[in-house]
Amino acid sequence: MKTVNEVSKLTCVSIRTLHYYDTIGLLHPTMVTDAGYRLYDDAALKKLQNILFYRELEFSLREIKAITDDPDYDRDKALEQQITLLTMKKEHLEKLISFAGKLRKKGDNNMDFSAFDTQKIDEYAKKAKETWGKTQEYKEFEKKHKDKTVEDDKAMTQDFMALFTEFGEMKTKDPGDSDVQTMVAKLQAFITEHFYTCSDTILGELGKMYAADGEMRDNIDKAGGPGTGEFAGKAIAVYCGR
Repeated sequence: MKTVNEVSKLTCVSIRTLHYYDTIGLLHPTMVTDAGYRLYDDAALKKLQNILFYRELEFSLREIKAITDDPDYDRDKALEQQITLLTMKKEHLEKLISFAGKLRKKGDNNMDFSAFDTQKIDEYAKKAKETWGKTQEYKEFEKKHKDKTVEDDKAMTQDFMALFTEFGEMKTKDPGDSDVQTMVAKLQAFITEHFYTCSDTILGELGKMYAADGEMRDNIDKAGGPGTGEFAGKAIAVYCGR
């Protein structure tokens, strides 16, 4: 077992990032001691390796979580995909370096843009993502969205963020206030109707994401004002802990 400090030194991943991965459910420590110390075993470190490979390939944390949460996830198959993608990226970079060298030697009159083409990489990355991420929630989401238009998605996103505008207007209240708890129930119902069945367990994990540092909280705070993500997270924790 290694402490979070030891893992950070070994992997060059900051302690703050490891805490964030724990908060959003991407990488939990193997155990937490009575004193509150996070400990990681070899299996956790192997998972962290996979996460870092996907980060190098510019997969989002949400995509990585969907992939690694897939009940059919196969680490060896994932490594094969990662090796293929990394090799494709290496070849792409070599082409760019060679092209830049030619421009330096021959001047800037070469109007060839083929070296910038990433279509094959993008297509393979898309297929790799589609291989995984098929949790029950993901399948339900796909089913509900198969006939949605871009305009439908935009409207739904606006309605979703409007809920956090309402949360922002309640920030002066206690997270356990009845009106705030009613708002949490409204949020849970919206997610269930438009995305996937949102159990208390799933809602609790979402609440942690809303409160944690990152893009999710930033977007929520834009909708409801600074501190809205943290407030919503606390309110959800009360709701799920009843």
